[in-house]
Amino acid sequence: MLRRGSAFAARLARRDRALSLAGLSCRHYSTETAPHIPGMEYQDAICTLNTLQTNASALEQVRRERSNPQLQLNAMRGFLERAGLTVDELDHLNIIHVTGTKGKGSTCAFTEQILRNYGFRTGFYSSPHLVQVRERIRINGQPIGKDLFTKYFWQVYGRLDETKDAHGGTMPAYFRFLTILAFHVFLQEKVDLAVIEVGIGGAYDCTNIIRRPWVCGISSLGIDHTQILGDTVEKIAWQKGGIFKPGVPAFTVRQPGGAMPVLKERAKEIRCPLWVCPQLEDYQVDCGPLQLGLAGQHQCSNASLALQLSHTWLQRRCLPGNCVCLLSGLADAKWPGRTQTLKHEEVTYFLDGAHTMRSMQACVQWFRETAAEHERSASGAVARVLLFNATGERDSAAMLKLLVTCHFDFAVFCPNITEAIASCNADQQNFNVSVENMLTRCLDNERSWRLHNRLGDNEGTQLLIQDSLPRLPEHRGDTLVFPCILSALQWITQGRDSVLADPAKSTLPVKQSVTAKAAPLREAAEIHVLITGSLHLVGGALKHLDPASSK
Repeated sequence: MLRRGSAFAARLARRDRALSLAGLSCRHYSTETAPHIPGMEYQDAICTLNTLQTNASALEQVRRERSNPQLQLNAMRGFLERAGLTVDELDHLNIIHVTGTKGKGSTCAFTEQILRNYGFRTGFYSSPHLVQVRERIRINGQPIGKDLFTKYFWQVYGRLDETKDAHGGTMPAYFRFLTILAFHVFLQEKVDLAVIEVGIGGAYDCTNIIRRPWVCGISSLGIDHTQILGDTVEKIAWQKGGIFKPGVPAFTVRQPGGAMPVLKERAKEIRCPLWVCPQLEDYQVDCGPLQLGLAGQHQCSNASLALQLSHTWLQRRCLPGNCVCLLSGLADAKWPGRTQTLKHEEVTYFLDGAHTMRSMQACVQWFRETAAEHERSASGAVARVLLFNATGERDSAAMLKLLVTCHFDFAVFCPNITEAIASCNADQQNFNVSVENMLTRCLDNERSWRLHNRLGDNEGTQLLIQDSLPRLPEHRGDTLVFPCILSALQWITQGRDSVLADPAKSTLPVKQSVTAKAAPLREAAEIHVLITGSLHLVGGALKHLDPASSK
Protein backbone atom coordinates (compact mmCIF):
# COMPACT_ATOMS: atom_id res chain seq x y z
CA MET A 1 0.00 0.00 0.00
CA LEU A 2 1.38 3.43 -0.91
CA ARG A 3 1.98 5.98 1.75
CA ARG A 4 -0.13 9.11 1.39
CA GLY A 5 2.80 11.53 1.47
CA SER A 6 2.97 14.95 -0.12
CA ALA A 7 5.32 13.75 -2.87
CA PHE A 8 2.89 11.13 -4.10
CA ALA A 9 -0.06 13.51 -3.83
CA ALA A 10 1.85 16.07 -5.87
CA ARG A 11 2.57 13.42 -8.51
CA LEU A 12 -1.11 12.59 -8.84
CA ALA A 13 -1.85 16.30 -9.16
CA ARG A 14 0.68 16.60 -12.00
CA ARG A 15 -0.94 13.58 -13.66
CA ASP A 16 -4.37 15.21 -13.49
CA ARG A 17 -3.01 18.38 -15.09
CA ALA A 18 -1.53 16.32 -17.92
CA LEU A 19 -4.84 14.53 -18.45
CA SER A 20 -6.71 17.81 -18.39
CA LEU A 21 -4.46 19.24 -21.09
CA ALA A 22 -5.14 16.12 -23.15
CA GLY A 23 -8.88 16.67 -22.91
CA LEU A 24 -9.56 13.79 -20.54
CA SER A 25 -11.69 13.83 -17.44
CA CYS A 26 -10.53 10.72 -15.57
CA ARG A 27 -11.08 10.97 -11.84
CA HIS A 28 -8.39 9.49 -9.66
CA TYR A 29 -8.83 7.59 -6.49
CA SER A 30 -6.22 6.81 -3.88
CA THR A 31 -5.27 3.18 -3.44
CA GLU A 32 -7.29 3.21 -0.22
CA THR A 33 -10.56 4.29 -1.81
CA ALA A 34 -10.22 2.61 -5.20
CA PRO A 35 -11.40 -0.87 -4.16
CA HIS A 36 -14.81 0.59 -3.24
CA ILE A 37 -15.38 1.66 -6.87
CA PRO A 38 -15.17 -1.37 -9.19
CA GLY A 39 -12.86 -0.94 -12.14
CA MET A 40 -11.48 2.45 -11.19
CA GLU A 41 -8.37 1.24 -9.43
CA TYR A 42 -7.01 -0.18 -12.70
CA GLN A 43 -7.78 3.04 -14.58
CA ASP A 44 -6.09 5.01 -11.82
CA ALA A 45 -2.97 2.88 -12.26
CA ILE A 46 -3.01 3.39 -16.04
CA CYS A 47 -3.52 7.16 -15.72
CA THR A 48 -0.61 7.32 -13.28
CA LEU A 49 1.51 5.19 -15.62
CA ASN A 50 0.82 7.68 -18.41
CA THR A 51 2.48 10.48 -16.44
CA LEU A 52 5.75 8.69 -17.16
CA GLN A 53 5.30 9.43 -20.86
CA THR A 54 5.86 13.14 -20.32
CA ASN A 55 7.86 13.22 -17.10
CA ALA A 56 10.23 16.15 -17.62
CA SER A 57 13.08 14.69 -15.60
CA ALA A 58 12.76 11.39 -17.49
CA LEU A 59 12.96 13.19 -20.84
CA GLU A 60 16.01 15.15 -19.71
CA GLN A 61 17.59 11.91 -18.54
CA VAL A 62 17.05 10.30 -21.95
CA ARG A 63 18.66 13.31 -23.66
CA ARG A 64 21.72 13.05 -21.41
CA GLU A 65 22.05 9.31 -21.94
CA ARG A 66 21.78 9.47 -25.73
CA SER A 67 25.36 10.76 -25.96
CA ASN A 68 26.52 7.94 -23.65
CA PRO A 69 24.28 4.92 -24.21
CA GLN A 70 25.98 2.88 -21.47
CA LEU A 71 24.35 5.26 -19.00
CA GLN A 72 20.97 3.86 -20.07
CA LEU A 73 21.79 0.41 -18.69
CA ASN A 74 23.34 1.90 -15.54
CA ALA A 75 20.20 3.95 -14.97
CA MET A 76 18.02 0.88 -15.53
CA ARG A 77 19.95 -1.08 -12.90
CA GLY A 78 19.43 1.79 -10.47
CA PHE A 79 15.68 1.87 -11.10
CA LEU A 80 15.51 -1.92 -10.75
CA GLU A 81 17.19 -1.78 -7.34
CA ARG A 82 14.96 1.09 -6.20
CA ALA A 83 11.97 -1.10 -7.09
CA GLY A 84 13.29 -3.78 -4.75
CA LEU A 85 14.72 -6.11 -7.41
CA THR A 86 18.25 -7.17 -8.32
CA VAL A 87 19.90 -8.32 -11.52
CA ASP A 88 20.81 -11.54 -9.70
CA GLU A 89 17.10 -12.33 -9.32
CA LEU A 90 16.58 -12.03 -13.07
CA ASP A 91 19.03 -14.90 -13.56
CA HIS A 92 16.37 -17.22 -12.12
CA LEU A 93 13.73 -16.36 -14.74
CA ASN A 94 15.12 -18.79 -17.38
CA ILE A 95 14.89 -16.08 -20.04
CA ILE A 96 14.67 -16.36 -23.81
CA HIS A 97 15.73 -12.94 -25.17
CA VAL A 98 14.64 -11.93 -28.70
CA THR A 99 15.37 -8.89 -30.84
CA GLY A 100 15.04 -7.97 -34.53
CA THR A 101 13.41 -5.38 -36.77
CA LYS A 102 10.63 -7.45 -38.28
CA GLY A 103 9.03 -10.50 -36.73
CA LYS A 104 10.49 -10.48 -33.22
CA GLY A 105 7.02 -10.36 -31.64
CA SER A 106 5.76 -13.19 -33.84
CA THR A 107 8.87 -15.22 -33.02
CA CYS A 108 8.20 -14.71 -29.32
CA ALA A 109 4.55 -15.71 -29.76
CA PHE A 110 5.53 -18.96 -31.53
CA THR A 111 8.20 -19.72 -28.90
CA GLU A 112 5.93 -19.03 -25.94
CA GLN A 113 3.14 -21.20 -27.39
CA ILE A 114 5.49 -24.11 -28.08
CA LEU A 115 6.84 -24.16 -24.51
CA ARG A 116 3.39 -23.63 -23.03
CA ASN A 117 2.22 -26.67 -24.95
CA TYR A 118 4.90 -28.62 -23.08
CA GLY A 119 3.09 -27.69 -19.87
CA PHE A 120 5.41 -24.93 -18.65
CA ARG A 121 4.10 -21.83 -16.90
CA THR A 122 5.22 -19.05 -19.23
CA GLY A 123 5.80 -15.34 -18.91
CA PHE A 124 5.85 -13.18 -22.05
CA TYR A 125 6.84 -9.50 -22.19
CA SER A 126 6.21 -7.63 -25.45
CA SER A 127 5.56 -4.17 -26.84
CA PRO A 128 3.66 -2.18 -27.83
CA HIS A 129 0.19 -3.12 -26.62
CA LEU A 130 -2.78 -2.95 -28.97
CA VAL A 131 -5.76 -2.16 -26.73
CA GLN A 132 -4.76 -2.46 -23.07
CA VAL A 133 -1.36 -1.99 -21.43
CA ARG A 134 -1.59 -5.29 -19.57
CA GLU A 135 -1.31 -7.12 -22.91
CA ARG A 136 2.43 -6.47 -22.66
CA ILE A 137 2.77 -8.73 -19.61
CA ARG A 138 1.31 -12.20 -20.16
CA ILE A 139 1.11 -15.33 -18.03
CA ASN A 140 0.42 -18.57 -19.91
CA GLY A 141 -0.39 -16.57 -23.05
CA GLN A 142 -3.04 -14.35 -21.46
CA PRO A 143 -2.64 -10.68 -20.46
CA ILE A 144 -2.47 -10.47 -16.69
CA GLY A 145 -5.81 -9.56 -15.12
CA LYS A 146 -6.68 -6.04 -14.10
CA ASP A 147 -6.53 -6.89 -10.42
CA LEU A 148 -3.11 -8.47 -10.75
CA PHE A 149 -1.79 -5.60 -12.86
CA THR A 150 -3.10 -3.08 -10.35
CA LYS A 151 -1.63 -4.88 -7.35
CA TYR A 152 1.85 -5.18 -8.80
CA PHE A 153 1.75 -1.72 -10.38
CA TRP A 154 1.27 0.02 -7.03
CA GLN A 155 3.93 -2.14 -5.40
CA VAL A 156 6.57 -1.09 -7.95
CA TYR A 157 5.40 2.49 -8.41
CA GLY A 158 5.22 3.05 -4.65
CA ARG A 159 8.80 1.93 -4.09
CA LEU A 160 10.09 4.12 -6.91
CA ASP A 161 8.07 7.14 -5.78
CA GLU A 162 9.26 6.79 -2.19
CA THR A 163 12.91 6.79 -3.27
CA LYS A 164 12.84 9.46 -5.95
CA ASP A 165 13.72 12.40 -3.70
CA ALA A 166 17.03 10.72 -2.85
CA HIS A 167 17.75 10.34 -6.60
CA GLY A 168 17.13 13.83 -7.92
CA GLY A 169 13.38 13.32 -8.34
CA THR A 170 13.87 10.87 -11.21
CA MET A 171 11.32 8.22 -12.18
CA PRO A 172 11.79 5.67 -14.95
CA ALA A 173 10.25 6.51 -18.31
CA TYR A 174 7.20 4.56 -19.53
CA PHE A 175 8.90 1.57 -21.19
CA ARG A 176 11.51 1.21 -18.46
CA PHE A 177 8.82 1.13 -15.81
CA LEU A 178 6.83 -1.55 -17.65
CA THR A 179 9.99 -3.64 -18.09
CA ILE A 180 10.66 -3.50 -14.34
CA LEU A 181 7.01 -4.30 -13.69
CA ALA A 182 7.19 -7.33 -16.00
CA PHE A 183 10.25 -8.71 -14.20
CA HIS A 184 8.50 -8.18 -10.85
CA VAL A 185 5.33 -9.95 -12.05
CA PHE A 186 7.22 -12.94 -13.46
CA LEU A 187 9.23 -13.35 -10.25
CA GLN A 188 6.18 -13.04 -8.02
CA GLU A 189 4.09 -15.39 -10.19
CA LYS A 190 6.93 -17.95 -10.33
CA VAL A 191 6.91 -18.61 -14.06
CA ASP A 192 9.01 -21.50 -15.38
CA LEU A 193 10.44 -19.30 -18.13
CA ALA A 194 10.11 -15.78 -19.51
CA VAL A 195 10.15 -14.83 -23.19
CA ILE A 196 11.40 -11.23 -23.34
CA GLU A 197 11.05 -9.12 -26.49
CA VAL A 198 13.53 -6.26 -26.86
CA GLY A 199 11.98 -2.79 -27.14
CA ILE A 200 14.35 -0.92 -29.48
CA GLY A 201 17.75 -2.14 -30.65
CA GLY A 202 19.43 -4.45 -28.22
CA ALA A 203 22.79 -3.32 -26.86
CA TYR A 204 21.39 -0.42 -24.86
CA ASP A 205 17.74 -1.46 -24.62
CA CYS A 206 16.57 -1.56 -21.03
CA THR A 207 15.76 -5.29 -21.32
CA ASN A 208 19.49 -5.88 -21.82
CA ILE A 209 20.17 -5.75 -18.09
CA ILE A 210 19.51 -9.48 -18.43
CA ARG A 211 22.89 -11.12 -17.82
CA ARG A 212 22.25 -14.82 -18.23
CA PRO A 213 19.53 -15.68 -20.73
CA TRP A 214 19.27 -19.34 -21.69
CA VAL A 215 19.20 -18.56 -25.42
CA CYS A 216 19.01 -15.44 -27.64
CA GLY A 217 17.38 -14.87 -31.03
CA ILE A 218 17.54 -12.24 -33.77
CA SER A 219 14.71 -12.08 -36.30
CA SER A 220 14.90 -10.34 -39.68
CA LEU A 221 16.74 -7.00 -39.69
CA GLY A 222 15.88 -3.83 -41.59
CA ILE A 223 15.91 -0.06 -41.35
CA ASP A 224 13.92 1.38 -38.45
CA HIS A 225 14.48 3.77 -35.52
CA THR A 226 17.41 5.28 -37.40
CA GLN A 227 17.84 8.24 -35.03
CA ILE A 228 18.60 5.81 -32.22
CA LEU A 229 20.13 2.79 -33.96
CA GLY A 230 21.81 4.25 -37.04
CA ASP A 231 20.92 4.62 -40.69
CA THR A 232 22.45 1.47 -42.17
CA VAL A 233 21.64 -2.19 -41.69
CA GLU A 234 25.22 -2.73 -40.49
CA LYS A 235 24.86 -0.19 -37.68
CA ILE A 236 21.50 -1.67 -36.74
CA ALA A 237 22.97 -5.20 -36.75
CA TRP A 238 25.69 -4.04 -34.32
CA GLN A 239 23.01 -2.77 -31.95
CA LYS A 240 20.91 -5.93 -32.22
CA GLY A 241 23.92 -8.15 -31.62
CA GLY A 242 24.37 -6.42 -28.30
CA ILE A 243 22.05 -8.94 -26.65
CA PHE A 244 24.62 -11.72 -27.19
CA LYS A 245 26.15 -13.05 -23.97
CA PRO A 246 29.36 -15.07 -23.43
CA GLY A 247 28.70 -18.79 -23.80
CA VAL A 248 24.95 -18.32 -24.39
CA PRO A 249 23.73 -19.92 -27.64
CA ALA A 250 22.19 -17.51 -30.15
CA PHE A 251 20.27 -17.98 -33.39
CA THR A 252 19.45 -15.70 -36.28
CA VAL A 253 17.52 -15.99 -39.52
CA ARG A 254 19.14 -15.25 -42.88
CA GLN A 255 19.84 -11.53 -42.98
CA PRO A 256 19.93 -8.90 -45.75
CA GLY A 257 23.02 -7.09 -47.04
CA GLY A 258 25.93 -6.61 -44.70
CA ALA A 259 24.03 -7.51 -41.52
CA MET A 260 25.28 -11.10 -41.21
CA PRO A 261 29.03 -10.31 -41.15
CA VAL A 262 28.39 -7.75 -38.41
CA LEU A 263 26.40 -10.25 -36.32
CA LYS A 264 29.13 -12.87 -36.73
CA GLU A 265 31.81 -10.39 -35.67
CA ARG A 266 29.75 -9.30 -32.64
CA ALA A 267 29.28 -12.94 -31.65
CA LYS A 268 33.02 -13.56 -31.96
CA GLU A 269 33.87 -10.50 -29.84
CA ILE A 270 31.40 -11.48 -27.12
CA ARG A 271 32.36 -15.19 -27.35
CA CYS A 272 28.79 -16.19 -28.13
CA PRO A 273 28.09 -19.28 -30.29
CA LEU A 274 25.88 -18.14 -33.19
CA TRP A 275 23.93 -20.30 -35.66
CA VAL A 276 21.80 -19.46 -38.69
CA CYS A 277 18.36 -21.11 -38.71
CA PRO A 278 17.47 -23.46 -41.58
CA GLN A 279 14.59 -22.69 -43.88
CA LEU A 280 11.29 -23.99 -42.52
CA GLU A 281 10.86 -26.36 -45.45
CA ASP A 282 14.22 -27.98 -44.61
CA TYR A 283 12.94 -29.49 -41.36
CA GLN A 284 12.38 -33.25 -41.49
CA VAL A 285 9.15 -33.83 -39.55
CA ASP A 286 7.92 -37.37 -38.95
CA CYS A 287 4.76 -36.58 -37.00
CA GLY A 288 2.78 -34.51 -39.47
CA PRO A 289 2.95 -31.44 -41.74
CA LEU A 290 4.07 -28.03 -40.48
CA GLN A 291 1.16 -25.61 -40.09
CA LEU A 292 1.45 -22.05 -38.77
CA GLY A 293 -1.14 -20.24 -36.70
CA LEU A 294 0.09 -16.92 -38.08
CA ALA A 295 -0.63 -16.11 -41.73
CA GLY A 296 1.88 -14.92 -44.32
CA GLN A 297 4.93 -16.38 -46.02
CA HIS A 298 7.19 -14.14 -43.95
CA GLN A 299 6.16 -16.05 -40.81
CA CYS A 300 8.17 -19.08 -41.95
CA SER A 301 11.50 -17.62 -40.85
CA ASN A 302 9.97 -16.54 -37.53
CA ALA A 303 8.67 -20.07 -36.98
CA SER A 304 12.08 -21.59 -37.75
CA LEU A 305 13.74 -19.25 -35.26
CA ALA A 306 11.13 -20.15 -32.65
CA LEU A 307 11.78 -23.86 -33.18
CA GLN A 308 15.51 -23.34 -32.59
CA LEU A 309 14.96 -21.17 -29.50
CA SER A 310 12.48 -23.52 -27.85
CA HIS A 311 14.47 -26.66 -28.73
CA THR A 312 17.69 -25.13 -27.34
CA TRP A 313 15.92 -24.03 -24.16
CA LEU A 314 14.66 -27.58 -23.66
CA GLN A 315 18.11 -29.02 -24.36
CA ARG A 316 19.75 -26.76 -21.79
CA ARG A 317 17.13 -27.89 -19.29
CA CYS A 318 18.06 -31.51 -20.19
CA LEU A 319 14.49 -32.15 -21.30
CA PRO A 320 13.54 -34.35 -24.26
CA GLY A 321 12.03 -32.79 -27.35
CA ASN A 322 8.46 -33.60 -28.29
CA CYS A 323 7.52 -33.40 -31.95
CA VAL A 324 3.80 -33.07 -31.19
CA CYS A 325 4.30 -30.12 -28.83
CA LEU A 326 6.58 -28.36 -31.32
CA LEU A 327 4.14 -28.73 -34.19
CA SER A 328 1.03 -27.91 -32.16
CA GLY A 329 2.81 -24.86 -30.76
CA LEU A 330 3.40 -23.51 -34.26
CA ALA A 331 -0.19 -24.24 -35.29
CA ASP A 332 -1.79 -22.85 -32.11
CA ALA A 333 0.17 -19.58 -32.01
CA LYS A 334 -1.85 -16.36 -32.07
CA TRP A 335 -0.54 -12.82 -32.29
CA PRO A 336 -3.32 -10.22 -32.73
CA GLY A 337 -2.83 -7.34 -35.10
CA ARG A 338 -0.29 -9.15 -37.25
CA THR A 339 -1.65 -10.65 -40.48
CA GLN A 340 -5.02 -11.00 -38.71
CA THR A 341 -8.33 -11.40 -40.51
CA LEU A 342 -11.70 -10.52 -38.95
CA LYS A 343 -14.98 -11.08 -40.79
CA HIS A 344 -18.02 -9.11 -39.60
CA GLU A 345 -20.99 -9.94 -41.79
CA GLU A 346 -20.38 -8.26 -45.18
CA VAL A 347 -17.18 -6.50 -44.05
CA THR A 348 -13.82 -8.26 -43.79
CA TYR A 349 -10.93 -6.56 -41.99
CA PHE A 350 -7.30 -7.38 -42.72
CA LEU A 351 -5.12 -6.06 -39.90
CA ASP A 352 -1.34 -5.86 -39.95
CA GLY A 353 0.79 -3.45 -37.97
CA ALA A 354 3.52 -3.26 -40.64
CA HIS A 355 5.52 -0.04 -40.20
CA THR A 356 8.81 -0.58 -42.05
CA MET A 357 9.50 -1.05 -45.75
CA ARG A 358 10.28 -4.77 -45.40
CA SER A 359 7.29 -5.46 -43.19
CA MET A 360 5.05 -3.50 -45.58
CA GLN A 361 6.31 -5.58 -48.50
CA ALA A 362 5.32 -8.69 -46.55
CA CYS A 363 1.97 -7.13 -45.66
CA VAL A 364 1.19 -6.32 -49.30
CA GLN A 365 2.00 -9.88 -50.37
CA TRP A 366 -0.14 -11.33 -47.58
CA PHE A 367 -3.08 -8.99 -48.28
CA ARG A 368 -3.10 -9.55 -52.03
CA GLU A 369 -3.09 -13.32 -51.60
CA THR A 370 -5.57 -13.46 -48.72
CA ALA A 371 -7.97 -10.85 -50.10
CA ALA A 372 -7.97 -12.65 -53.47
CA GLU A 373 -9.05 -15.88 -51.71
CA HIS A 374 -11.93 -14.06 -50.00
CA GLU A 375 -12.95 -12.35 -53.25
CA ARG A 376 -13.20 -15.67 -55.08
CA SER A 377 -15.92 -16.74 -52.67
CA ALA A 378 -17.71 -13.36 -52.55
CA SER A 379 -21.32 -13.18 -53.75
CA GLY A 380 -20.67 -10.13 -55.90
CA ALA A 381 -18.48 -7.07 -56.40
CA VAL A 382 -16.03 -6.23 -53.60
CA ALA A 383 -14.94 -2.72 -52.61
CA ARG A 384 -11.35 -2.45 -51.34
CA VAL A 385 -10.49 0.22 -48.78
CA LEU A 386 -7.15 1.16 -47.23
CA LEU A 387 -7.11 2.61 -43.70
CA PHE A 388 -3.60 3.92 -43.05
CA ASN A 389 -1.49 5.87 -40.60
CA ALA A 390 2.23 6.04 -39.89
CA THR A 391 4.06 7.72 -37.05
CA GLY A 392 7.52 8.88 -36.02
CA GLU A 393 10.37 9.08 -38.51
CA ARG A 394 9.03 6.37 -40.81
CA ASP A 395 8.92 6.93 -44.57
CA SER A 396 5.16 6.74 -45.04
CA ALA A 397 5.36 7.92 -48.66
CA ALA A 398 7.51 4.92 -49.58
CA MET A 399 5.17 2.52 -47.76
CA LEU A 400 2.15 4.02 -49.51
CA LYS A 401 3.85 3.52 -52.87
CA LEU A 402 4.01 -0.22 -52.10
CA LEU A 403 0.30 -0.23 -51.23
CA VAL A 404 -0.73 1.33 -54.55
CA THR A 405 -0.33 -2.10 -56.18
CA CYS A 406 -3.31 -3.37 -54.11
CA HIS A 407 -5.73 -1.24 -56.21
CA PHE A 408 -7.92 0.26 -53.49
CA ASP A 409 -11.19 1.98 -54.30
CA PHE A 410 -10.77 4.33 -51.36
CA ALA A 411 -7.78 5.34 -49.22
CA VAL A 412 -8.72 6.63 -45.77
CA PHE A 413 -6.32 8.30 -43.33
CA CYS A 414 -6.69 9.06 -39.62
CA PRO A 415 -4.47 9.57 -36.57
CA ASN A 416 -4.05 6.97 -33.83
CA ILE A 417 -6.94 8.45 -31.85
CA THR A 418 -9.63 5.90 -31.04
CA GLU A 419 -12.55 8.33 -30.73
CA ALA A 420 -13.06 12.04 -31.41
CA ILE A 421 -15.14 12.36 -28.26
CA ALA A 422 -12.69 12.00 -25.36
CA SER A 423 -13.33 9.06 -23.07
CA CYS A 424 -11.37 7.66 -20.16
CA ASN A 425 -9.46 5.29 -22.44
CA ALA A 426 -6.15 5.79 -20.70
CA ASP A 427 -4.59 2.61 -22.13
CA GLN A 428 -4.32 4.21 -25.57
CA GLN A 429 -3.36 7.76 -24.63
CA ASN A 430 -0.12 9.14 -26.06
CA PHE A 431 0.98 12.48 -24.63
CA ASN A 432 4.30 12.54 -26.51
CA VAL A 433 2.74 13.70 -29.81
CA SER A 434 0.32 16.60 -30.22
CA VAL A 435 -3.02 16.13 -31.95
CA GLU A 436 -2.05 18.88 -34.39
CA ASN A 437 1.09 16.99 -35.42
CA MET A 438 -0.86 13.76 -35.84
CA LEU A 439 -3.46 15.38 -38.09
CA THR A 440 -0.80 17.16 -40.14
CA ARG A 441 0.88 13.82 -40.75
CA CYS A 442 -2.44 12.39 -41.98
CA LEU A 443 -2.81 15.21 -44.49
CA ASP A 444 0.75 14.59 -45.69
CA ASN A 445 -0.03 10.89 -46.12
CA GLU A 446 -3.20 11.72 -48.05
CA ARG A 447 -1.22 14.02 -50.34
CA SER A 448 1.41 11.31 -50.95
CA TRP A 449 -1.29 8.81 -51.88
CA ARG A 450 -2.86 11.21 -54.36
CA LEU A 451 0.50 11.84 -55.99
CA HIS A 452 1.26 8.11 -56.21
CA ASN A 453 -2.13 7.57 -57.86
CA ARG A 454 -1.74 10.63 -60.10
CA LEU A 455 -4.84 12.19 -58.59
CA GLY A 456 -3.21 15.58 -58.24
CA ASP A 457 -2.82 17.58 -55.05
CA ASN A 458 -6.18 18.55 -53.61
CA GLU A 459 -5.41 21.80 -51.80
CA GLY A 460 -8.99 21.97 -50.58
CA THR A 461 -8.85 18.80 -48.45
CA GLN A 462 -10.19 19.41 -44.95
CA LEU A 463 -10.38 17.15 -41.94
CA LEU A 464 -13.73 15.71 -40.93
CA ILE A 465 -14.25 17.96 -37.93
CA GLN A 466 -17.80 18.58 -36.70
CA ASP A 467 -19.90 18.44 -39.87
CA SER A 468 -17.36 18.94 -42.67
CA LEU A 469 -15.87 16.32 -44.99
CA PRO A 470 -13.43 16.72 -47.87
CA ARG A 471 -14.84 16.50 -51.34
CA LEU A 472 -14.28 13.24 -53.16
CA PRO A 473 -13.05 13.02 -56.73
CA GLU A 474 -15.23 11.11 -59.16
CA HIS A 475 -12.98 8.11 -59.80
CA ARG A 476 -11.13 5.21 -58.22
CA GLY A 477 -8.51 6.03 -55.64
CA ASP A 478 -10.68 8.49 -53.72
CA THR A 479 -9.22 9.75 -50.46
CA LEU A 480 -10.56 10.91 -47.10
CA VAL A 481 -8.98 12.16 -43.88
CA PHE A 482 -10.79 11.60 -40.56
CA PRO A 483 -9.99 12.85 -37.06
CA CYS A 484 -10.27 9.47 -35.34
CA ILE A 485 -10.36 5.73 -35.97
CA LEU A 486 -14.03 5.25 -35.08
CA SER A 487 -15.27 7.91 -37.52
CA ALA A 488 -13.10 6.41 -40.27
CA LEU A 489 -14.42 2.88 -39.65
CA GLN A 490 -18.04 4.04 -39.51
CA TRP A 491 -17.71 5.84 -42.83
CA ILE A 492 -15.97 2.89 -44.48
CA THR A 493 -18.55 0.32 -43.35
CA GLN A 494 -21.65 2.45 -44.04
CA GLY A 495 -23.69 0.74 -41.32
CA ARG A 496 -22.91 -2.75 -42.59
CA ASP A 497 -21.03 -3.86 -39.46
CA SER A 498 -23.39 -4.21 -36.51
CA VAL A 499 -20.49 -3.97 -34.04
CA LEU A 500 -19.75 -0.43 -35.26
CA ALA A 501 -23.45 0.43 -35.59
CA ASP A 502 -23.87 0.08 -31.82
CA PRO A 503 -25.91 3.13 -30.63
CA ALA A 504 -23.44 3.51 -27.76
CA LYS A 505 -20.74 4.47 -30.27
CA SER A 506 -20.98 8.17 -31.01
CA THR A 507 -21.16 9.15 -34.67
CA LEU A 508 -20.05 12.36 -36.34
CA PRO A 509 -22.49 14.10 -38.71
CA VAL A 510 -21.77 13.68 -42.40
CA LYS A 511 -23.05 15.87 -45.21
CA GLN A 512 -25.53 14.26 -47.57
CA SER A 513 -23.33 15.02 -50.58
CA VAL A 514 -20.49 13.13 -48.98
CA THR A 515 -22.73 10.20 -48.04
CA ALA A 516 -23.67 9.95 -51.72
CA LYS A 517 -19.98 9.60 -52.61
CA ALA A 518 -19.90 6.38 -50.58
CA ALA A 519 -22.39 4.70 -52.93
CA PRO A 520 -19.79 2.14 -54.13
CA LEU A 521 -19.39 0.96 -50.53
CA ARG A 522 -23.13 0.54 -50.04
CA GLU A 523 -23.65 -1.15 -53.40
CA ALA A 524 -20.77 -3.64 -53.15
CA ALA A 525 -21.58 -7.18 -52.07
CA GLU A 526 -18.68 -7.03 -49.61
CA ILE A 527 -16.17 -4.51 -48.27
CA HIS A 528 -12.54 -5.48 -47.68
CA VAL A 529 -10.54 -3.16 -45.42
CA LEU A 530 -6.77 -3.30 -44.98
CA ILE A 531 -5.68 -1.53 -41.77
CA THR A 532 -1.93 -1.00 -41.66
CA GLY A 533 1.03 1.36 -41.18
CA SER A 534 1.01 1.42 -37.38
CA LEU A 535 0.44 -1.10 -34.59
CA HIS A 536 -1.21 1.71 -32.62
CA LEU A 537 -3.69 2.23 -35.47
CA VAL A 538 -4.42 -1.50 -35.55
CA GLY A 539 -4.87 -1.52 -31.77
CA GLY A 540 -7.30 1.38 -31.92
CA ALA A 541 -9.28 -0.41 -34.61
CA LEU A 542 -9.38 -3.64 -32.59
CA LYS A 543 -10.77 -1.72 -29.62
CA HIS A 544 -13.88 -1.07 -31.71
CA LEU A 545 -13.95 -4.26 -33.79
CA ASP A 546 -13.33 -6.67 -30.91
CA PRO A 547 -15.15 -5.28 -27.84
CA ALA A 548 -13.91 -8.20 -25.72
CA SER A 549 -10.36 -6.85 -26.06
CA SER A 550 -11.30 -3.86 -23.89
CA LYS A 551 -12.73 -5.90 -21.00
